[in-house]
Amino acid sequence: MESTVKKWGNSLGFRIPKSFANQAGVKEGSLVDVVLDGEQIIIKPIKEDEESIVSLLKKVTPLNKHDEIFTDNSTGNEIW
Repeated sequence: MESTVKKWGNSLGFRIPKSFANQAGVKEGSLVDVVLDGEQIIIKPIKEDEESIVSLLKKVTPLNKHDEIFTDNSTGNEIW
């Protein structure tokens, strides 16, 4: 299917046909992963059960954040 890219603020955008959106499970507000692979732009929906780094970091609280863990002695010229 052919689509026209249009200016949207300082960016470019295009419309996703409803049939494509339905088939991919994409709706308004859905998160997508946009990847540049050579000259191809690949857009993949992020499934709601997949956790992004942002959603994982939102779960960090002072109660579940641990201190640094000492694992070994210095091996080079570290200053500590």
